[in-house]
Amino acid sequence: MEHAATPAQPWSAAMPADYAALLARATRLTTPCGEGEMVWHTWGERQPGALPLVMLHGGSGSWTHWIRNIDALVAAGHQIWLPDLPGFGDSAAPPAGFDADAMVEPLYQGMQQLGLLPCKLIGFSFGGMTAGMLAAAHPDVAERLVVVGAPAMGVVPHKQFVLRGWRHLPDMAEQREVHRYNLGALMLWNATRIDDEALALHQNNVQRDRLPRRRLANTDILAQSLPQIAVPVAAIYGAHDALYKTYMGALGDRFRAATPQLLDFVLVPDSGHWVQYEQPRAFMAALLPLLSSTIDVKSAHGA
Repeated sequence: MEHAATPAQPWSAAMPADYAALLARATRLTTPCGEGEMVWHTWGERQPGALPLVMLHGGSGSWTHWIRNIDALVAAGHQIWLPDLPGFGDSAAPPAGFDADAMVEPLYQGMQQLGLLPCKLIGFSFGGMTAGMLAAAHPDVAERLVVVGAPAMGVVPHKQFVLRGWRHLPDMAEQREVHRYNLGALMLWNATRIDDEALALHQNNVQRDRLPRRRLANTDILAQSLPQIAVPVAAIYGAHDALYKTYMGALGDRFRAATPQLLDFVLVPDSGHWVQYEQPRAFMAALLPLLSSTIDVKSAHGA
């Protein structure tokens, strides 16, 4: 198990300045994954009696999906653990499979090895679906679960967005414009927020996605998992999430119907799918109370 700082990547010069600064303050560890390793980054010190905070990124992503939230969470007293999920970022492919179900056992085994059970578990998008499946399969994983922008709730009749292909384009400028379009189509609601930082993060993440045949996001696997989760669950979405658009009402109804211990269903205004990046302050204002040990199901519903 490695305890060294992450070495610089060949493309790091194109990344935002806070990327290098965050890595310089992180501890990098690895756990077994398939024929290689899963890479974890951790920040902050664990407070006495506190649980670690494990945060799973979205599809075609890496730990950088949380880049605008790390300092605020550490300042709030949390020790955070951000893996690159199997087949994404710097982590090896899962030992078998190519979708969220292939993440569950490598994650669980890695969390056991690192002493992260139980934790407070957060998952974004594909990572939210994965986190729900993980908590359902292994009840000892989480003390509570927060899903952010998660798919697989079975409330939309067909896909609400279209992405463009880019790998076939030989010209880097053309690729960049496709990445800009895709960020606007799925990730960010306000196109003026698609700046060089967002483009660099997105491009470097999608280039390292080795699991192109994922399909579970188009099912209701998260909605099926929620009734099996015995701990408090909360959901946070950007109010204009491209996964759901006009189906936000149905999404909230499905969470309330499927979740035995629903803490809250929160919509963050003026934001889309990548809500924690687009509106980091509003996202943190929604998230931090949900992580508090003083909140419970009754108080969250105003009972």
